[in-house]
Amino acid sequence: MQTLLAIAIKAALEAGAEILKVYETNFNVETKDDNSPLTQADKNANAIINKYLKTTEIPIISEENRQLDFSERKGWTRCWIVDPLDGTKEFIKRNGEFTVNIALIDNSNPVLGVIYVPVSKELYFTSEDGKSSKKITLTSEEISVEEILEKAEIIKPSAITSEVKIVGSRSHLNEDTKNFISEIEKESKVEIVSKGSSLKFCLVAEGLAHIYPRYAPTMEWDTAAGHAICKAVGVTVIDQTTGKPMQYNKPNLLNNYFVVKA
Repeated sequence: MQTLLAIAIKAALEAGAEILKVYETNFNVETKDDNSPLTQADKNANAIINKYLKTTEIPIISEENRQLDFSERKGWTRCWIVDPLDGTKEFIKRNGEFTVNIALIDNSNPVLGVIYVPVSKELYFTSEDGKSSKKITLTSEEISVEEILEKAEIIKPSAITSEVKIVGSRSHLNEDTKNFISEIEKESKVEIVSKGSSLKFCLVAEGLAHIYPRYAPTMEWDTAAGHAICKAVGVTVIDQTTGKPMQYNKPNLLNNYFVVKA
């Protein structure tokens, strides 16, 4: 796991540096078949991450790779799940709230997660044993993995007190989410914390929010890395259809609605 974590961190940092190169240009925006946006940054970051992860000989599910049918994936006991640029809409808006997401899945469960925020240079990752998560703010992507592991600090969620901080998306806040929030408001004072991309998971994991309800469509690559980071600090990510922790490498890579809770 130490080697796999090091590879994932290196991949995320190099992909993040490449994303920033495009971010600083007058880039074009394409529209994919599902009407989601695509930029050169997505493509370049994906190529870099694939280059690193292929050395592990563990199969890769990435938003920007060709999606394999479940008949080809069902025998995988382990796989990487990657979103090379999570929050492309935030990238296009140039608000800085986009991330690189890399997760390792073992028997449908996330066991390793790395999330890198290129603009702020914040790096979140699970420990090698999956029993804690850490954060470090870098000055440069040139830093060694050894120095990252040495200097990163453990993050912890915070207990819910009189005020409940609920994290929502800048791009999605539908009626189901509003209804969920309304139920909590009957019992407690609520503060809404807006944030884009997988940073919503990180806010709960590091105690800056208590709950992240997602009553809108997401794919496995949107959630796997954040789920791993939350799981390692004792934060639950519960599928609202099954009532159990979210599973990965499913026949359909579309997630059910879920709630992240400290």
